[in-house]
Amino acid sequence: MEHKCANKLEQISQEDWGKTPTSVKKLVEEMAQQIEQQEKKIAEVLTAQEQLLEKINQTSKNSSLPPSSDPPGFGKKQPKQKSSKKRGGQAGHKGNSRDLYPIEECSEVIDHHPEECANCGASLTGVDTNPYRHQIVEIPPISPIVIEHRLHQLTCSGCRTKTRAKLPEFVNPSGYGVRVVALVALLSGVYRNSQRMVQSAMLEVFGISISLGTVNKLRHEASNALGCCVDEAKHYIQSANIVGADETSFNQGNIDGFNPEQRKAWLWVAVTPLVTFFEITLTRCTQGAKNLLGENFSGILNSDRHGAYNWVDLERRQLCWAHLRREFIKISERPGVSAQLGTALVKQQEKLFELWHRVRDGTLSRDDFGELVQEIRSSIRATLLEADEYQITAREKTPLAKTVRTCRQLLKVEAAIWLFVTTPDVEPTNNAAERAIRPAVIWRRTSFGSQTQAGSHFVARMLTVVTTLKSQKRNVLEFITQAVVAARGDNTPPSLLPQVTPCSDDSELLKAA
Repeated sequence: MEHKCANKLEQISQEDWGKTPTSVKKLVEEMAQQIEQQEKKIAEVLTAQEQLLEKINQTSKNSSLPPSSDPPGFGKKQPKQKSSKKRGGQAGHKGNSRDLYPIEECSEVIDHHPEECANCGASLTGVDTNPYRHQIVEIPPISPIVIEHRLHQLTCSGCRTKTRAKLPEFVNPSGYGVRVVALVALLSGVYRNSQRMVQSAMLEVFGISISLGTVNKLRHEASNALGCCVDEAKHYIQSANIVGADETSFNQGNIDGFNPEQRKAWLWVAVTPLVTFFEITLTRCTQGAKNLLGENFSGILNSDRHGAYNWVDLERRQLCWAHLRREFIKISERPGVSAQLGTALVKQQEKLFELWHRVRDGTLSRDDFGELVQEIRSSIRATLLEADEYQITAREKTPLAKTVRTCRQLLKVEAAIWLFVTTPDVEPTNNAAERAIRPAVIWRRTSFGSQTQAGSHFVARMLTVVTTLKSQKRNVLEFITQAVVAARGDNTPPSLLPQVTPCSDDSELLKAA
């Protein structure tokens, strides 16, 4: 009945439209235009609403936001059932205790012998060749070593000219020794203390009174002393076979006039197993990446999809699967077709990493892994191609349009997400670079960046030295001390490159790191 009525009304309207008065026609056309405009506005509001919802729902799981930005309770695991076991070490568990210092390093050894038997009270004699050792570790009172140089002034008996002695060349005019310089750099660069906190620590712990201006001068001296060491590390990175790279924003002021446009600075990091290099520049573009890796970089790059790295051939790139997973989850949380596409991509990604964990654990060979990945790769590519078939306009901002654009971008770089399958030592994620850059992010948050270019150099050089030496299990304070000694004496500075001894090789160093 409704269908017949609709046809009849349509026939009447077509037959009688020509007889309709002009004023009525104009009114109908105006109403039609208003309806069309309202529909466009409603569509725009719905699109803006979807965009806001997507932005509100951003978490560390579907975006590049850090876990600290997640809402309270997000990702909280279900509470485990209470165990019936008692607290502490269980039966058969090998206990851990602190390491004892060698006997030759002990300042004093006191032997305690039992005089009588704990059971019958009889007198005891003899020698215990393996006594129980209990050590008390103490720090002696710390007082600075002060060496005073007296420059005497004498008067010539002939011309009555007064002449004062000069400091020998080996005496630094700053008034502070190399270990003081290294310690100031350590407190500031490793433990990220402010200059005022460094000043307080030097006085309260070491009894050394030092001004804030001198703290800054000693920091710069340490930074300059480490310059050659860091440059050597940069050359090592640029010639490495596999490098992980990442970048994060940094604040650099213009007190010294080197940032007159008040541009945002960027802290770049390049990571290898035993050497890590940091650099702060005022650009995040391609030139910044080339400065980091070198114009003639020929190794394999592990990174995210930032466009500054696109000058590296796709055949020598491994895109981070952690970033890809977040993109897939973001797509799966959108409505409609996007949810279907995203869910399919997430499932394939989970299958891929189940296999990868077996390879890492040694329960699946690389050859078998490569064969099994072929099906996963085909499924992911098919899903991306399915999304590519949807037609969208250039300025469309709907969830589906965002999904299609992301999938089209991934199709362009699809060859760069599978390198880890066929190339040994290439990781599927860029976690190494992200872990390395995290201390820099904490430094940035606590210090609000740097105020000068020299301050940025200090930050980058200290991060390079500390991260590299920790990966090689070398002492940071001693290294900085050696660097300052070399700089004051125009000697060869120490090296940040891996120290290979006759009884060790690179593989052993990699295992140790």
